[in-house]
Amino acid sequence: MLANSRRFTTISGGRRWGKSRLGVYRCLEAALRGGLSWWVAPSFKMSDHGWRLIKAICFQIPGVDVAETHKRITLPGGGVIQVRSADDPDSLRGEGLDFLVMDEAGFIKEGAWSEALRPALSDRRGSALFISTPRGRNWFWLMHCSTHPDHCSFTFPTSSNPYIDPEEIEAARTTLPERTFQQEYEAKFLDDSGAVFRRIREAATATPQHKAEKDHRYVFGVDWARHHDFTVITVLDTKTNSVVATDRFNQINYDIQIGRLEALYDRFRPFKVVAEVNAMGEPLVEQIRKKGWNVEGFITTNRSKGEIIDGLILAFEKEDIRIPNDETLINELQAFEMDRLPSGAFRYAAPSGMHDDMVMSLALAWHGRAKHQLFYDPEWEAEYDAGLVGPHITKIRI
Repeated sequence: MLANSRRFTTISGGRRWGKSRLGVYRCLEAALRGGLSWWVAPSFKMSDHGWRLIKAICFQIPGVDVAETHKRITLPGGGVIQVRSADDPDSLRGEGLDFLVMDEAGFIKEGAWSEALRPALSDRRGSALFISTPRGRNWFWLMHCSTHPDHCSFTFPTSSNPYIDPEEIEAARTTLPERTFQQEYEAKFLDDSGAVFRRIREAATATPQHKAEKDHRYVFGVDWARHHDFTVITVLDTKTNSVVATDRFNQINYDIQIGRLEALYDRFRPFKVVAEVNAMGEPLVEQIRKKGWNVEGFITTNRSKGEIIDGLILAFEKEDIRIPNDETLINELQAFEMDRLPSGAFRYAAPSGMHDDMVMSLALAWHGRAKHQLFYDPEWEAEYDAGLVGPHITKIRI
């Protein structure tokens, strides 16, 4: 692969395969011949990874000059390696290049390549290496599939790196959603990478319940309304892992929201209510806590949201959950998207102009059920069945 004579090489590689290290060596190879090499990352923050690797290797060469502010290294023979960001594609115009690495190319706008970087290679007939984990079938995928004589492509799953423990990869396979594992570890291009949930229609077999059934336990997930959003309450039966009731409304008056929640509470007597506490949720959670309910306040951040959504994704993939045949819920689940941030982290959200209130309420309920299973106390359950404790008293450790 290193010895191939093609001008343009694409590598679709799994996480931790070694793409970045390969790219650094190729940059250094061109610079040692006196050429100008660029390392281009999707964002300034993501460029730090390549910069650290480049410095670590170049510091071993006597006489290098490091310009930290400009992320530029000049070698004794006059060759240069510079790290750049594709945040502003127009800033990449101007210089002629001998070699280029586009790091995480699948997450860089196509215009950065076609309008700025490709022309920069023309006068010196420079070459380029595109390294990335896949991101659906975008321009990086088209480049990877190219049959042009100047192009060659390689795919390397994480498992092909002999320094990664196979047991670690298998652990990721069992804990990550299937699509995430396929993309991030197997380096597969998925035709609908934005889709998050699978087997939704197959799961839409839950039987509604009007009130609590004998020997069944319930968790509520509550996502409060903001502005034009909807407040959604999801009732999950933990015995059957089924959503047996929902309430969705866009009345934002505090008293109305509490009243609707209390009506459902009286019917199902849940052992736990998991409710978001961000913004307007905090006073509402405090209000229902005063009623003696067992309430878990959930602070939504990008990270915590990702954790509960990942749990819900796995529930659908493993066919552990059942939902009602509710078109609003099904549509929200089908439209829900995953995107990768410039930092490399993932962000889950509804498409612009759409809602994800039912998805979040469901994820909160499933999160509450999962914690109940993790910290289940049989002694408390026996006391509950015997009527010795009420649903607002719990020995579940959270």
